[in-house]
Amino acid sequence: MSQQADDHPHVFPEGRKPGEILFVTITMTIALILLAAVPWQTTWLPGKGLAAQPRFWPTLSLVGVVLFGLMNALSRVRVARTPGRWQEAALWLRSLEFIGWYMLYVMAIPVIGYLAATLSFCAGLALRAGYRGRTLWIAAGFGLFVVLFFKTGMNVKIPSGSVYEIAPEPFRYILMRYF
Repeated sequence: MSQQADDHPHVFPEGRKPGEILFVTITMTIALILLAAVPWQTTWLPGKGLAAQPRFWPTLSLVGVVLFGLMNALSRVRVARTPGRWQEAALWLRSLEFIGWYMLYVMAIPVIGYLAATLSFCAGLALRAGYRGRTLWIAAGFGLFVVLFFKTGMNVKIPSGSVYEIAPEPFRYILMRYF
């Protein structure tokens, strides 16, 4: 065992990470807005215990987010800032692209069906991530596994694709039911 040269353990960094205060500010702002909306979004049930109230656990969770965010901000605000806050925020915004991919996937399911949408989604994300060759086939195989597991194996009710309507009559039911 070697002794560390300074008194601070390695888990407490000396400088702030880029975007740390920005992230805490955004998180606490959203939590405060949600906390303010709790009385209008939930009810108080007479005769129920505190833990059984619909607003208790969401309120407790949001108070925890605000409290721990505030503690983090107060402990980190005096620490020297590492440059790169807005580059970090730009990285966060770029990651919203994948929400768009998912929304496209969800909108494609009722049109082209769960099988085609899932295979396209998995292969498309693999291509977007830069994978080629064998890995692309693995992504497509994973998509097929997901379809067979959820729709065929677990009988999850997912809307059929409108493209299945043009399938020949003997195959239409099989496509709608299992794929």
